[in-house]
Amino acid sequence: MAAAWRRPRPLLLLCLLSLAIIRPSASDPNDEACLTQLRASIEDPNNSLKNWTRPNFANPCSGFDSHLQGATCNNGRIYKLSLSNLSLRGSLSPSLSNCTNLQALDLSSNALSGPIPSELKDLVNLAVLNLSSNQLNGPIPAELSMCAYLNVIDLHDNQLTGSIPQQLGLLVRLSAFDVSNNQLSGMIPPSLGNRSGNFPRFNASSFEGNKDLYGYPLEPYKSNGLSVLAIVGIGLGSGLLSLVVSFTAVCIWLRISEQKMAAEEGKISQLMPDY
Repeated sequence: MAAAWRRPRPLLLLCLLSLAIIRPSASDPNDEACLTQLRASIEDPNNSLKNWTRPNFANPCSGFDSHLQGATCNNGRIYKLSLSNLSLRGSLSPSLSNCTNLQALDLSSNALSGPIPSELKDLVNLAVLNLSSNQLNGPIPAELSMCAYLNVIDLHDNQLTGSIPQQLGLLVRLSAFDVSNNQLSGMIPPSLGNRSGNFPRFNASSFEGNKDLYGYPLEPYKSNGLSVLAIVGIGLGSGLLSLVVSFTAVCIWLRISEQKMAAEEGKISQLMPDY
């Protein structure tokens, strides 16, 4: 019985030894492409990303830790990038979409410019998107509505143009939304500024600083422009005023003509001999 118990032990030791010498798996190639392209698209004047070099992109994670500035890992994948207030310049690489395990992206308080890539729609696990206080321009991608787990969209203090996509109102998890101090126009989607209903509601501070943006919770019409109704009213009023002025002028002309004719008839009657 004792010999039978000892017989499998060499096999068990071999298995344990094999497990001990297995090397950790290499990082996901998508993460490597994501980090490589992101680094290539931005400038780092303060050398804050000095360890963001190609060799380090091959295996950026070690458990939950990463040797890359601003990166946090989970299960060998990048799941958070926080590179705020580093004076970074350049643009946002569409290859950010390769970091498919990313749950939080914070590039706020830099000097990044250019558009927000629509490819961010592929970040299906993204919960926090903070691109505030940059110089980003162009429209807000409607494709962000495909990131169903988004809780936070913070885009304030940029140079974004166009309207707020209606589709963003479909993000039922959205609890923080700020697009203030941009150059947005058009009507605020009711699903984002609704008084009631099941959709998230955000107050005026989320939308202020966009001179051509209107609708609840801001003013119902543009405060610094003329609404369609106002333009039509002015047109009708101008036409009516012109009609009144013209009618008055005709009446005055007729009155003056009558007075002249009466005066002429008086002169003629004086010159006529009496019979």
